[in-house]
Amino acid sequence: MIYKKRLLERKILFAAQHFKAVLIVGARQVGKSTVLKNLFPHLPIVTFNPIQDIQRARTEPELFLSSFNGPVILDEIQFAPELLAHIKIKIDQSDEKGQYFLTGSQNLSMLKSVAESMAGRVAIIELSPMTLYELHGIDSRHWIEQYLENPSTLLKGRTNLIPNTNIPEAIWRGGFPGLIGMPNEGFETYFDGYLKTYIDRDIRTMGNIDQLVKFEHFLGILAALSSQEINYNELGREIDSAGKTAQRWLNLLYGSYMWRDARPFIGNTIKRVSQRDKGYLIDSGFACQLLHIKAPNQLLSYPSAGALFETYISNMICATLASLPFGTAVYHWRSAGGAEVDIILQQGNALYPIEVKMKSNVGKYEARGIKAFKETYKDSKLKVMTGIIVYAGTDCYWADHDILAVPWNMVL
Repeated sequence: MIYKKRLLERKILFAAQHFKAVLIVGARQVGKSTVLKNLFPHLPIVTFNPIQDIQRARTEPELFLSSFNGPVILDEIQFAPELLAHIKIKIDQSDEKGQYFLTGSQNLSMLKSVAESMAGRVAIIELSPMTLYELHGIDSRHWIEQYLENPSTLLKGRTNLIPNTNIPEAIWRGGFPGLIGMPNEGFETYFDGYLKTYIDRDIRTMGNIDQLVKFEHFLGILAALSSQEINYNELGREIDSAGKTAQRWLNLLYGSYMWRDARPFIGNTIKRVSQRDKGYLIDSGFACQLLHIKAPNQLLSYPSAGALFETYISNMICATLASLPFGTAVYHWRSAGGAEVDIILQQGNALYPIEVKMKSNVGKYEARGIKAFKETYKDSKLKVMTGIIVYAGTDCYWADHDILAVPWNMVL
């Protein structure tokens, strides 16, 4: 399979020059070990699993590490946690950077161990499924980066779009690298195997869950709820369990990078606003399979097509933000009166409101949520910047005063 460049490559290379260890985390099969093998092709790589004690790494960790004379890639390190304390000893004996490259697909106990044992010595970088830019080999900056620098510059001459792209297929195929080049007929088989491996290895290991069939049903419910606010009690009733069970299971998904959330933005307003988190499955293609959407042409008639489009766009934005050198907080906002903004980005004292609409044209009606947000925080010390509506059309234009319509597949 031809390797496609990842947005995070520059960040990984920078970390390798400034930290003694680099840990790449992310869901199963998003390309963690692949990107490391392509960036550092001459390094040895060892892949661990929960069944075998590879090269006696768990029983003889010190002896295992001493067998390497230089940097090494240790893949799926969560299956050999005994190594972490000895890796700390090794890296403390030298000031060399880039001594160890680790990957992991579970972040609960492993990240806690890494944070405690190698604080200040390890860079932790999260890799997501591939974005549209990565899948199509677009090497220019993503428009979200320019939006954060100067929103008004997005409207500049002719709108350029990524060719040969359409929304139903992009959502349905998602971004797992293993599906590149695979015909649509193979997707169900791929995800059936993915789901079985994920539940049997990650979930069984992490959560000690004996109700695996019910947990699979729980995943399907979450796919239907992706891009919505989460009510744990209602979610618990859906699986005939208490709200605490639903929250614990959701934490397992979060801990294995299959689920992410966006906190509610409250700010300093005295008006009532929602205080519930909003959740997203990390890949829209996986969500489609869990919802039994068998082909891209079935998606447009699906009741939650708009929610899946928002999942797709939100995941793309978050994956792109992760590749940037500066941190960006991600929120959502909904007032008691029903006005809402899908995504709120915050950098310093600047707020960037983003709406996502699966429509071919947008205007003042679709801009209502952003306008309500601007009005709510007009007297805040935080500055609300130009808003954007990511939509399914082909032109970049002013949808309303200080609110831009931006095509979902625009390229700079």
